[in-house]
Amino acid sequence: MDHQSLNEQADALCALVLRTPQRGARFLLAIAGPPASGKSSLAERVVETLNRDALHRAALVPMDGFHLDNPILDERGLRWRKGAPETFNSRGYCRLLSELVSEREEVFAPRFDRDLDAAVANAIRIGPETDILVAEGNYLLLDEEPWTLMREHFSASVLLAPSRETLRQRLEARWYTYGLKGAKLAAQLESDMANIDTVLERSTKADVTLR
Repeated sequence: MDHQSLNEQADALCALVLRTPQRGARFLLAIAGPPASGKSSLAERVVETLNRDALHRAALVPMDGFHLDNPILDERGLRWRKGAPETFNSRGYCRLLSELVSEREEVFAPRFDRDLDAAVANAIRIGPETDILVAEGNYLLLDEEPWTLMREHFSASVLLAPSRETLRQRLEARWYTYGLKGAKLAAQLESDMANIDTVLERSTKADVTLR
């Protein structure tokens, strides 16, 4: 996704937000997609665009903040599958989103730090003045609980779905910059491609799909 298309897609989603009725106390836009689909960049740009006219009008609430910590993954033998559905506190994330769309109180949410490879608690503030939430993550549209229980709270949903080959190329470039090569890179890509297939094959239909 180049700079121009990113801005164009963000503008289109902002227009969608502004013309679609909200379902709860806040508007909740769900942006889902497999690893390396560009969902994080798009979600950040949407929030940035919405906040140009009114500060704190919108807030980003990413699913990555609910990664299980590495020691827990080690105990469960899941460290090599980090990023799979079972490596997140999915119900905790869904509870947070439910709280945010039902009440207009100040709430703090965690943020994932890729350099630390860990979540940072209370790193994101969502204040009572915030009208629009942008939830972003791989599995927001997954056709299984707890995600199916969240659909009623989504005012609008978006699925980013580039081709598997495009995603693989992006992931190879990403992990290479983090120093992964050879067998370690191959193992990481195997896990990532399994997660990609989960998203592309088991997600429900979104209001908007971007290829």
